[in-house]
Amino acid sequence: MSRTSPNRSTYRALSALALLTLTAGAVTACGGNDPAPEHSASHPAKPAASHPAKASASPAADRAGASKLHMITNAGHRVAFHVTQGNGRTIVLDSGGGEDSSYWNDLVPKLHADTGATVITYDRSGLGKSEVVPGPWKVESAVSDLKAGLDQLGVNRNVTLVSHSQAGEIANYFAKENPRMLSGAVLVDANLPPLFTDVEIARLVAASRPQVDAAKKDPDEPRNRQLLATAENYVPAHRAFHKVAWPDSVPATVIVSEKTPLEASPVDAQRWRDAATLFAKSGPDRTLVTAKGSSHDVPKDRPDLVLKEIEGMVATPAG
Repeated sequence: MSRTSPNRSTYRALSALALLTLTAGAVTACGGNDPAPEHSASHPAKPAASHPAKASASPAADRAGASKLHMITNAGHRVAFHVTQGNGRTIVLDSGGGEDSSYWNDLVPKLHADTGATVITYDRSGLGKSEVVPGPWKVESAVSDLKAGLDQLGVNRNVTLVSHSQAGEIANYFAKENPRMLSGAVLVDANLPPLFTDVEIARLVAASRPQVDAAKKDPDEPRNRQLLATAENYVPAHRAFHKVAWPDSVPATVIVSEKTPLEASPVDAQRWRDAATLFAKSGPDRTLVTAKGSSHDVPKDRPDLVLKEIEGMVATPAG
């Protein structure tokens, strides 16, 4: 994927709202120290045992280590799940907002080879091979899609969930609703509940407003569609997210990038780091890891670290 195209740069500027992927990008959320800014600016910068059975599978190769496409039907739409079959545990990789399953292509074969686990990636609605769902983006619907996919693939326990950026919201709700399915989670510079105070939500919304307005000029472009769908109910959704509690029974490794997605705004960058620290300290079996030198795009900047933490979580004895 290009890191230099104007469209990609504009898209990454939306990271101020923490709406979308933020991969390899960082922006100013809100300059200065005022809790409610009068103006804002965005600055693009580089900153597992499962047995797939019930779903309809593509005619992919059966060779060891090959990924197979399974189209899952849930709530009237189809969602694409990509399964690299293994043994024992299952690793589910969930991309940041606006990114489809291909984001993990470099890590999947290494995880499969190193752990022997089944590795699953999927395309959230409106991305990759999954069908568009009209209306505002709802985390509850995303959780439902993930749960339905795993159910139809025969995955119901010993899952290590790996979530980047916006997928952190899905992870928190999924863990709350399905703690027994998870043996652990690795939250990679993920959106976490402590960040989303009313003050911070207001700052992020103000910062992203120019990009949201620009996206309205071409609402059918997939990335714009995702942005607008997420922006539509952003405030109430994140006020609710702020109250979500991670279950104590699910171990979690929290990887926070050194630069953060809000690197150009020291105030908001610190709040991002503080949110990760608070989350990690708020329950048992949680570990905070800083990805030194990394932008928000940790899986691309520090794949060695991400692999190490995922493999360490997979190796942890199931509770």
